[in-house]
Amino acid sequence: MRRRGNDPHDAGNRRMSVLVVTGTGTGVGKTVVAAAVAALRAQRGDRVAYFKVAQTGVPGDEPDVDVVRRLAGDVEVVEGARYPDPLSPEAAARRCGRPPVDLDHVAAVVGDLAATYPLVVVEGAGGLLVRHDSAGSTLADLAGRLGAPVLLVVGAGLGTLNATALTLEALASRRLVLDGIVIGSWPTSPDLAECSNLDDLAALADRPLAGALPADAGGLRQPEFLTAARAGLGPQYGGNYSAPRERRPR
Repeated sequence: MRRRGNDPHDAGNRRMSVLVVTGTGTGVGKTVVAAAVAALRAQRGDRVAYFKVAQTGVPGDEPDVDVVRRLAGDVEVVEGARYPDPLSPEAAARRCGRPPVDLDHVAAVVGDLAATYPLVVVEGAGGLLVRHDSAGSTLADLAGRLGAPVLLVVGAGLGTLNATALTLEALASRRLVLDGIVIGSWPTSPDLAECSNLDDLAALADRPLAGALPADAGGLRQPEFLTAARAGLGPQYGGNYSAPRERRPR
């Protein structure tokens, strides 16, 4: 989890770094994965900050910042903007009459955090190219400004291959560094498509999967979550996950 030009898979890295977490869409498990990355790094003794660029759909489900606080433990949690409607940040801001997300300001805040915390996990809303303002600024633009690698959280089942391929193409076209691919919600009883996708997702990324967190991870208590995070994330994030070569549905 180093800046561009360094090896992102050095588990012993304790230098200042920023990791941007995005997904192939909404509901794929970005927040739980971000919490898992933060929890494992904090458990190693590093100071960790989590920054949520924009939260939409509040009131409603548990806010992402509260999820991270509950799961990750001793982590500094910062929220950028919050909007009530479950829409893209740009649309949600426009609908409620509030100022849109200012990604220049966000980049400055993340830079300040990175000067203090060895790891800053930055989570976006929705997918990589969701609009944050009327000019169409996206999380991809923020990752470029920060010079930060991107951890991509994907679904397990049907449809994930196309969504993943499109996101990888968008990353490559912007010369953004892929830090890894993690399945955000791996089912207890995977079906044929989900088992097949383990190999196919790795083939798309041209590297092994960086993890797969169990579907119930977000509801665990903190000690159990740390155990699940360690089992569900690869060595580059301080875990011991290793995707099997073959999986068959139960």
